Amino acid sequence: MRDFKIAEPRTADELAALLAESTESARLMAGGTDLVDELKSGVATAGLVVDMDKVPGLRGITAEKGGLRIGAMTRVVELAEDAAAGRDYPSLKEAALSLATPQLRNAGTVGGNLCQRPRCWYYRDPQVVCRKKGGFNCFAYQGRNKYHAIFGGSGCFIVFPSDLAPVLISLGAQATVGTAKGDKVVPLGDFYAGPEVDVTRENVLAKGQFLKSVWVPGPKPGQRAAYVKLKERSTWDFALVSAAVAGVVKDGAFTEIAVVMGGVAPVPWRLKKAEDALKGKAVSKAVIRQAADEALKDAVPMRENGYKVDLVRAALERAVLAAI
Repeated sequence: MRDFKIAEPRTADELAALLAESTESARLMAGGTDLVDELKSGVATAGLVVDMDKVPGLRGITAEKGGLRIGAMTRVVELAEDAAAGRDYPSLKEAALSLATPQLRNAGTVGGNLCQRPRCWYYRDPQVVCRKKGGFNCFAYQGRNKYHAIFGGSGCFIVFPSDLAPVLISLGAQATVGTAKGDKVVPLGDFYAGPEVDVTRENVLAKGQFLKSVWVPGPKPGQRAAYVKLKERSTWDFALVSAAVAGVVKDGAFTEIAVVMGGVAPVPWRLKKAEDALKGKAVSKAVIRQAADEALKDAVPMRENGYKVDLVRAALERAVLAAI
């Protein structure tokens, strides 16, 4: 690990100013479970590590404006155990409990999970300079791509590893981004950006910006939601494919629905064609299969990851049936 300086800002304004004014390569540290691993392996370097732990107002879960405000520094275990979150957003609790191990949930934060870096083995190899690290090639395209994207690759075929992001997007969450000029709010789905926007990162945070919190609107009458995670090992693992479904159900049909997949694209991937195929129809396995067929018209599997097509079908069916 290379030497770096560390800063511990004591206010959100100080944090934003420090990030905006720093002339060194700055990296934010929340729980540190991902960043420390990157720094130790040499995959990432930093002239300055900014520890967010001492900044007040970034941690906690509170009722606010008809919904729930979740601070970026809230530990995942706190989200998993929160009574209001468990009551009103069971799919969010399910995602939090599916995440990593108890030890990592105790250390990891909601913001860290939403902003974590990909697990692609080419990206994580310090000796490989892939496109995401400023090189010219995505080595997964013609190399080993068992765990890689079948949607939205566009020259980089990582998959975004977060469990919380698909659920929060399906629930209509908004992200509050802190900046030196004040906060701004964006739909969480717009917080992420694919490789066609900037191949070196996965979200829209610019220099001097940081994720402060997410706000989840309160459940509507008749709202149902579910989260399904398919993984290679029964113990702790990242999702091969995950599906978050949320919507309003009336007379056995979704009048509103959002379907967001994890493990299939460089960002949380919304299956809008599946949503259109499901909306307004009495839910059945045949209808779900038709919805999956429509969504998978956009899939472009590679040599080793074609099995994800079947997993998308399975995850979508399980999540829709669990929600309905």
